[in-house]
Amino acid sequence: MSPKKILPIPGVLEALNPFKVKKQRIMNFNPAISVTTRKTAAVAKINVFDYDANECTESMLSSAEETFPYAESPRISWINIDGLNKDEVHKICERFNIHPLLEEDILSIGQRAKMDEIGECLFCLLPMMYFNCETSTVEQEQVSIVLGKNFVISFQEDPSRDVFDPIRDKLRINTSRIRSGGADYLCYSLLDIIVDNYFVVLDKLGERIELMEDMVQHQPNTRTLARINFLRREVLLFKRAIAPVRELLNGILKSESDLLEDRVTKYFKDVHDHIIQCNDLADNYRDMVLNLQEMYHTQLNLKLNEIMKVLAVVTTLMAPLTLIAGIYGMNFKNMPELEVPNGYFITLGSMAVILIIMIWVFRKRGWF
Repeated sequence: MSPKKILPIPGVLEALNPFKVKKQRIMNFNPAISVTTRKTAAVAKINVFDYDANECTESMLSSAEETFPYAESPRISWINIDGLNKDEVHKICERFNIHPLLEEDILSIGQRAKMDEIGECLFCLLPMMYFNCETSTVEQEQVSIVLGKNFVISFQEDPSRDVFDPIRDKLRINTSRIRSGGADYLCYSLLDIIVDNYFVVLDKLGERIELMEDMVQHQPNTRTLARINFLRREVLLFKRAIAPVRELLNGILKSESDLLEDRVTKYFKDVHDHIIQCNDLADNYRDMVLNLQEMYHTQLNLKLNEIMKVLAVVTTLMAPLTLIAGIYGMNFKNMPELEVPNGYFITLGSMAVILIIMIWVFRKRGWF
């Protein structure tokens, strides 16, 4: 949460402009009435790490059939599929004995984060969150992770980005802990880095909230209110997406699957603690945005009160002058002051003296 500048900051107003963001998202997903199957990707990128403590081989495959030998590999295999092609996913699921229900979840859209144990596989589905700095929006990608006896298969929607590069770098190092661990430790590492990236998104949201605090104090106008509402929707979207991940990790901790070794359970407990912290922080940010709305209305009321105060002072100052001008503006013949040679100047002088005295009294009382 570093930026402390007061607006205007070049490029910030455009980034926070909610009217320039046109984004279609599933806010209330109902599988009974919604389309649950995604469009098939034209090309699926398949990246495989096959490793043990002594050796690691990395391969880029062009078809699902090339992954079949890894089902019988004595080493640990991580198969990462970027871009979901229905035919390719079906072939992989069929070869690795992944239940058709899990295959349906992998190919579906708008799924809530969850964990399932079906057959010889442990299945995790959760969102991978990103923050788009150009539009100041929270974006998500559905990730499915299948843990088997000696393999982990991860399915991603977007082939252009992910958060798994640090894990790939560790796999290339012979002395890394992940190389000496089993498939369950690899599964933990994938979940851990996804959850850790939630904090990166939260940091970006926190920066926007701080920026909005400055905007509310110095620019309490309707566009500021629109930006606050836009930011509130992004925080709520993030909160709604990550909240079920806690239940996912609870399911893993309570699982008695043979795929999870007891020594790895403490690592999943650590991820569980992280997602609790993340949820708490998201709740705090939601409250902060709501406070921003209250602060906006407070600043608006203060501004309105200042305007009304100025108008009241001006009206009060002008009242005696208007009275004097009204009295001597009457067209009665028997008004002795009208015959005074310097009556006009005397009247103006009296009005000026009254005005000065009233201003002095008002300022002494601190009314303006």
